[in-house]
Amino acid sequence: MGYPSKHKTAILVFARSSQEEVAHKSIYNGGQLFDALTNHVLETVVKTQLPYFHFSEEKQTGNTFGERFTNAIKTIFEKGYEQIITIGNDTPQLEASHILEAEKQLSLNKSVLGPSVDGGFYLMGLHKSQFDAYAFQQLAWQTSDLSKQLLGLLKLRNADVYRLRTLSDIDTQADIKSIIPYSYKLTCELLIAILQTLESGENSHFIPSQKFYPLTLGVRHNKGSPIFIS
Repeated sequence: MGYPSKHKTAILVFARSSQEEVAHKSIYNGGQLFDALTNHVLETVVKTQLPYFHFSEEKQTGNTFGERFTNAIKTIFEKGYEQIITIGNDTPQLEASHILEAEKQLSLNKSVLGPSVDGGFYLMGLHKSQFDAYAFQQLAWQTSDLSKQLLGLLKLRNADVYRLRTLSDIDTQADIKSIIPYSYKLTCELLIAILQTLESGENSHFIPSQKFYPLTLGVRHNKGSPIFIS
């Protein structure tokens, strides 16, 4: 199959619905938050003007996280793309510049890893030639050893890995508070969702400072059309 567009690289947004996220993560009353996080990551992807595929649980196949993630990557490569950039919806600090930097490094024949504070990763840039479905399924998915194991696997395949800066993701109620210092970079929708989630938490006594309410007048919003392929 030929490339569906001029691009050799596609973005995989591997993110469950808000209902599934709430069912699997320790965040009280987090439905609105995960809806906002998904909207945020899709808006971020649109800014890159790269083709992307959003795999919620409805499109995921497999019995384990590793199987579902690996199968999604395999599906993208089977569509004719030579490079893939994978991201989730739980890293509010993720910006279009991170994705575009990953694409640049892929074009220089490097693999890319955006490590998370918890030992996982928020972004992976991979060439089709470096993808081994069986080996990927065997990684310690959803553990603090994941990033380290992935680096080891890529080195075995003689990959030159470019590392993006480490970012925080959101898995628990406590993780949400760690995002507050970066609130000035977030959308109004996401800021409101974060604040409401913190305020509605069980036994919550969270009192936001004035710094949490950035001036939003004059903020430019991207209105470009995405290259979304279902």
